[in-house]
Amino acid sequence: MKIEEKFDNPVWTALEETHKKFALITDEGRFYKPEICPFAAIGANDQIDKALAFYADQCKNFFFVNKEPIRRPNFPSHQEVFCDQMILENFNAPTYTHTIVPLQQKDKKALYDLVWKVMPGYYKEETFSMGNYYGVFDKEKLIAATGERLQTHDFIEVSAVVTDPDYQRMGLAKQLVGHTTEGIIAQGKTPILHVASSNQGAIALYRKLGYIFTQKMVWTHFIL
Repeated sequence: MKIEEKFDNPVWTALEETHKKFALITDEGRFYKPEICPFAAIGANDQIDKALAFYADQCKNFFFVNKEPIRRPNFPSHQEVFCDQMILENFNAPTYTHTIVPLQQKDKKALYDLVWKVMPGYYKEETFSMGNYYGVFDKEKLIAATGERLQTHDFIEVSAVVTDPDYQRMGLAKQLVGHTTEGIIAQGKTPILHVASSNQGAIALYRKLGYIFTQKMVWTHFIL
């Protein structure tokens, strides 16, 4: 499969490759184990119903990642989050003014609490095992973080870009995304990310770092 084709169905590809250990696999779909991340993908549109029925038995709050919204009357959609998929073209490293450190197992709960404070809805404590996470601390308090989520043989997704509301406008997000991007490049892989299409401030930040738009994606959120 060409790398461009992997971008079209990133959850599927991640669960076929680097994240296969986290996968629940059926003929119709690829699904993260619910305790890791409530994300799923289908292989073809005519397989949606069976895939939805399978994952609904595993968890009651989940997201299907697709290029189009997934709408089924028997599975009421709670929300459709339209995202811009972006990939790194030419990295423009930021100026680093804060100490960024790798997060350890002891920091897992603090990261979970910070993500849910800033951006609730998808992150679970065991999402921490999907990749490397980095943070900035104010003494003992985790105030900002970023890390790696979807992973394939060719690309790694930057995700969980969060800053405590009391510490915004300090350049923390830009520095953390830059640091995480450098780490992905060092692994010989392409950094990608997904950002809500309505979040023009974040999109502008990522463009300054060298990311470019590739295509629209949809996170369809189901609560049963």
